[in-house]
Amino acid sequence: MSVLRPLDPEEDRESVLRIWKEIGWLEEGKEEIFDLMLKSEGGNFVAEVDGSPECNVLTSRGNIQYQDTELPFSAVTSAVTSTIARRQGLAAKLTAKAIAEDASEGVYVSGLGIFDQGFYNKLGYGTGSYENWVFFDPSSLKAEKLKRMPKRITKDDWEAVHRSRLNRIKHHGVVDLTDTMESRLAMVWPSKSFGLGFYDDGELTHHVYFRAKSLSEGDYTVQWMTYRDREQLMELLSVLRSLSDQVHMISLREPPGIQFQDLLKRPFRHRRITKSSKYENKMMSHAYWQMRILDLESCIDRSSYLGKPVRFNLSLHDPIEDLLEKDAPWQGITGDYTITLGPESSVSHVKRRKLPTLKASVNAFTRLWLGVRPATSLAMTDDFEAPPSLLKDLDETIRLPKPYPDWDF
Repeated sequence: MSVLRPLDPEEDRESVLRIWKEIGWLEEGKEEIFDLMLKSEGGNFVAEVDGSPECNVLTSRGNIQYQDTELPFSAVTSAVTSTIARRQGLAAKLTAKAIAEDASEGVYVSGLGIFDQGFYNKLGYGTGSYENWVFFDPSSLKAEKLKRMPKRITKDDWEAVHRSRLNRIKHHGVVDLTDTMESRLAMVWPSKSFGLGFYDDGELTHHVYFRAKSLSEGDYTVQWMTYRDREQLMELLSVLRSLSDQVHMISLREPPGIQFQDLLKRPFRHRRITKSSKYENKMMSHAYWQMRILDLESCIDRSSYLGKPVRFNLSLHDPIEDLLEKDAPWQGITGDYTITLGPESSVSHVKRRKLPTLKASVNAFTRLWLGVRPATSLAMTDDFEAPPSLLKDLDETIRLPKPYPDWDF
């Protein structure tokens, strides 16, 4: 019999620290990082078995950019289970509890990073957009020579770094985790990491933060870049290019709204001549984050579309309800709704006989709402069923740029 409850930082520290170490997520000597996690402002829950915590789930609050509107967001930043308590459903049930707490406190959307596709689907999460990772020789960048020297950014600069991240350029789907501890943890976790950036009027306006396999040769991985306009982006690219005398490889996640190949000189030539080498120039795509709607009415009410209005019945199934405790403060969003999507969107709980009906899981409907895939595509591959005429109308109405969180969680 397990007990799901909030973590007690003093009573549970050693037990939860043991879990993190025995599964290999925290090395000996890095206990300080764990203590920083305990100080974070998000949710922290444990599943207790025979009087001892054997599973731990953390969440962190923030916002997600939906079109021109910021919506309350929460990320499940970790879910760990001890080696003796695997395959008991503890992580799923504890994560469901954490999600229910967030939903009951006004969070509209939840997201997480996945170790593989399938596990978190049972919690109602739908797979996000492909993220492109680019591996390139920094000398191949189309960037001018640096006109000023960047400032060194160390792990002690975490507060300035966090402000810079929050003030970066925003696109549809961008996520901000507002707790400053999130940036501090991301900076101290890698053993080899550093940043370079620029201050204007005493404020860190744009910067790039790296982790490295080898400080002498690369590859360097860009954990994040923050900038507010084209000029700042190009200056950061000049910083990357300036490292090319020594660094042979840099990898980064393609920034939202940017086709990075536009910024490389002779990319196919570099791919051919480096093929199968240690420093192979290439591009890889992965869909490694998932999201789900927690508050359907609030999400739809704040959505606006330029296409012709479309109205339909929605029969929505939320698989998380099978994992929630009976006294959970939120029980998922399974139900029958009437949805109107257009310049003004709305939800009602009255089913209208004359309207076409969309039957979908919350997983698939979230993907539609975010703009991950169009309705006709979801009808082929996901839990998403509607008359062809309704699918066509949804395709014509929901025309969104691909969502990219631009923040790992």
